Amino acid sequence: MGLVDAWGGNPIGWAVAHLIEAPWNIVQALIAPGTWANWSDPESLMRFVYYGASAELFWAFLFVFLIITLVGIARPSFLWAMVRGSEGFQNATGRLFAWAGLVMVIQQVVIIFMQRVFGASQLSLGFGKVMTFDISWWSEALKFHNALIVALCISYTFVQGGHVRVDLLYAPARFARKKWLDMFGCLFFMIPAGMLIWTYSWFFLWRNLMTPSTSASDSLERLLDKARAVRWNVETIGFSPNGFNAYFLFKVLLVAFTALVFLSAVTFFWRSYLEWREGEASEGKYIDRDPPADAAAEFAAKT
Repeated sequence: MGLVDAWGGNPIGWAVAHLIEAPWNIVQALIAPGTWANWSDPESLMRFVYYGASAELFWAFLFVFLIITLVGIARPSFLWAMVRGSEGFQNATGRLFAWAGLVMVIQQVVIIFMQRVFGASQLSLGFGKVMTFDISWWSEALKFHNALIVALCISYTFVQGGHVRVDLLYAPARFARKKWLDMFGCLFFMIPAGMLIWTYSWFFLWRNLMTPSTSASDSLERLLDKARAVRWNVETIGFSPNGFNAYFLFKVLLVAFTALVFLSAVTFFWRSYLEWREGEASEGKYIDRDPPADAAAEFAAKT
């Protein structure tokens, strides 16, 4: 639409122009997916890389967030439905990938058993199609299971109230002030931090998937120029000769981690607003938390 170029001389004009253009950009992306989703076309791939961490994408998400919030202010039941759906997704994701902890323990036991008892140098695993790797590969793969838990259970832990809170000022505050602090923290701490991590982790991921390398400072025109020489170059080099060789998956997890942080921030903002609006009786409304495994430990943590 060109509003950003016309009004971009000052921060307010730049922000207003981006917000006005956001619905137009969303419609254009939806009606012409071939311009960014056709990865067999190098230019389409480069557009996907560029817009995946662009100001246009941020303002599009902000526009959707504002629309949902405004509708939710008018219809709180709609916003509660959004909160319940989002928290349900976060809980389901965390509960699924938390099983990686059990897989990690079993794999470690098998590795030790195969090394110490049978003196094996390789380990095969599979049903139908068997994977055979050196023992050192399976040992280093334990890092990936740990990364699964850290990256994909973060929002689940947040919903469950498992993160450490520095509450010297928060704990003695009254209910309404706590909700304002929660909303302020989501908007001015969680979301900006997520934006910063997303921008650099996004290009960090793509630098390990293809050449020539891309960076957050590249313009769309520069990336389209690079499209002439683009080719897939997935990182498959491990720290040791026979070690785990899929370290690009850690970069994928970093991007997924940041997406879950965004989701947690937005959902917690909506919940905090609704609880502030409805009063103290609504605190924890509809929240799905796991029962404590140890009631005494739970009481001690609250104390």
